[in-house]
Amino acid sequence: MAPAADREGYWGPPTSTLEWCEENYAVSYYIAEFWNTVSNLIFILPPIYGAIQTYKDGLEKRYLAAYLCLTAVGLGSWCFHMTLKYEMQLLDELPMIYSCCVFVYCLYECFKYKNTVNYRMLFFLITYSVVVSIVYLKLKEPVFHQVMYGTLVSIIVLRSVYIVLWVYPWLRGLGYTSLTVFLMGFFLWNVDNIFCDKLRALREKMPPVVGAVTQFHAWWHILTGLGSYLHILLSLYTRTLFLKHRPKVKFVFGIWPVLLVEPPKNL
Repeated sequence: MAPAADREGYWGPPTSTLEWCEENYAVSYYIAEFWNTVSNLIFILPPIYGAIQTYKDGLEKRYLAAYLCLTAVGLGSWCFHMTLKYEMQLLDELPMIYSCCVFVYCLYECFKYKNTVNYRMLFFLITYSVVVSIVYLKLKEPVFHQVMYGTLVSIIVLRSVYIVLWVYPWLRGLGYTSLTVFLMGFFLWNVDNIFCDKLRALREKMPPVVGAVTQFHAWWHILTGLGSYLHILLSLYTRTLFLKHRPKVKFVFGIWPVLLVEPPKNL
C-alpha cells in the first residue's frame, strides 16, 4: 500500500498552494483531509443558530452578517480541505478576510446611536478587502494572506482589550476567553506546521482514532471557530449594553454559550 500521503482520491491530485500535515485520503476516498474537513462544523452550525437568534431578537443586521460570514468561512474551509483544489482554497481564505472586516466594523461601531452607518469605515474596509483579494489572486502567496489576516485580527484584539479594560470590565472573562482560545489554536497551527514529519511518524505507531487527536490543524479549526464565535458574543453583548438592552449569556445543554437579548424595560 502506498504511503497515506500519496494515496489517490476522488478529487485527484491537489492543486492548492498549501497542503497541511494530515495525510491525504487516509480516512475516506472522497475527503482529502478528513479531520481537517469535519472540524469545520464548529464554524458552520453554531453561527447559524446565532444568526437565527439574532434575527428573532430583531438586532442589527451587521451581527446577522457577522454570524453568516463565519459560516461562510466554515463552508469554504470544508470545501478546501475536502478537495485540496486551488479554487476551494480561495473559497476558504478570502472569506477569512471579509469576515474579519465585518468583525472590525461591528466592534468599532459598538458605541454609536442605532441606525447610523459609518460610511468612511465601510469604504476603507471594502477597499481593503478588494485590494487584498486582487493582490492575493495575482501573487498566490499564502504568507501575504496570513499577514493581511493577522493585521485584521490584531486590530480586533486591540479594540476588544480596550473595551474589557476601560468600558465594560465585567466582560473580561468573555473577552479573555475568546482571545486565549484563539491563541491556543494559533499555537497548535504552528506546531502542526513545524513538527509535521514527527507528527506523521507518531501517527503511524498509534491506532487511527488515537492518532486523530494529533491532527493539530483540525484543533486550530475547533479553537479558532470557538474563539471567533465568542468574539461575536462579546461584540454583540457590548453593543446591546450600549443600546440599553438586557443581554444574558446562557448555555445550551449546559455547554454551548448563546446570547439572549431582551429589549429595554421602557419599551
